[in-house]
Amino acid sequence: MKKQLLALGIPAAFALGSVACSDSTAGTVSLALSTVRPAAPALTPALAASASASALSVAAVGDSTIIAVGNDTIILRSVEVVLREIELERVEVADCDSISGNDDCEKFETGPVLVNLPLGATATVTEVAIDAAPGMYNELEFDIHKPDEVDDAAFIAAHAAFADVSIRVTGTFSQGGTRSDFTYTTDLNEEQEIALDPPLTVSEGATTNVTLRLDISTWFLNGGADALLNPATANKGGANENLVRDNIRASIDAFRDDDRDGLDDDHEES
Repeated sequence: MKKQLLALGIPAAFALGSVACSDSTAGTVSLALSTVRPAAPALTPALAASASASALSVAAVGDSTIIAVGNDTIILRSVEVVLREIELERVEVADCDSISGNDDCEKFETGPVLVNLPLGATATVTEVAIDAAPGMYNELEFDIHKPDEVDDAAFIAAHAAFADVSIRVTGTFSQGGTRSDFTYTTDLNEEQEIALDPPLTVSEGATTNVTLRLDISTWFLNGGADALLNPATANKGGANENLVRDNIRASIDAFRDDDRDGLDDDHEES
């Protein structure tokens, strides 16, 4: 069943609804969003095979993130994503479903919700927390999904730029001494089922955190990972539309992150 959502410094773009439910025997699970670059970037096989990927650098300047390869740069000023059906799946169930009251999954939100990914020095933010039944959870499920014109009419009215859009990125692209502002949008619809390995353990009266990370530093790399591409060329119908979509898919991960540093607690080097 759906659990009470508790706001933990939620930005206006992620003002989630709630369904009342209280359980004194429950534990607490918080969900954080992060753009911290992993030690080994989550690249497609073609990109991972390229030694040139090490030339990629990422820097935080104010509230922006600067990605550089050689002398070329992309300054990311905003990265917004529409999510829905965000939920944790129990170890013992085959899949989450919509049957009310069977406790097969714990739901953060049914959506759609507009998420502002953290940029600059703020690379990890805690969004919501829920009461969750004690047990083990081995999968985080969610959809990146463009709003539906009929079912999500109120959402589109509040966020007009997201009519038929699931991801929107703004910034500046610099190459060969030439700078140009860009807006990248996609109508990508992508169901994500991310294994939590080891499973997330929720204990009565205890708090644990799961972080959803999107490694935005890899989104606008070319096929050889040795140069940046103009994000504007990845808009719908553009030459790099499918390449950037694949990069986005490969950039997503989730893991236990109780210190909320954007790194996997179970695989960090001490």
